[in-house]
Amino acid sequence: MSPLVLVLIFVSLVAFVAGQLLLKHGMESTVTGGFRQRTFLVFILTGTAAMAVSYFLNLGLLQRLDLSYLYPFQGLSVLFIAGAAALLLHEKLTLPLIAGSVLITAGVVLVSIS
Repeated sequence: MSPLVLVLIFVSLVAFVAGQLLLKHGMESTVTGGFRQRTFLVFILTGTAAMAVSYFLNLGLLQRLDLSYLYPFQGLSVLFIAGAAALLLHEKLTLPLIAGSVLITAGVVLVSIS
């Protein structure tokens, strides 16, 4: 696998994680301000754009890679989302969440090396 493909996989994962975080933040903003506020619209549109980037990068990667090889990398998004949500959204990391994320990551590594 070329370094460019690895970079594209990483960019796709980062775009997916960013999209999830932006959408979550946008939806949380509606609790106090409703759906008509500018903040909601900015976060929802930006999150949707990030998710679209991730989606189309995945489509491009599917042209070059087997699904059975590409899909395990999506499992890493669980780890990235949990860490980013804790740092940026101040969500709590519980022991079951950490253990589950580690198990998923270990599974991704095992599938990737086989």
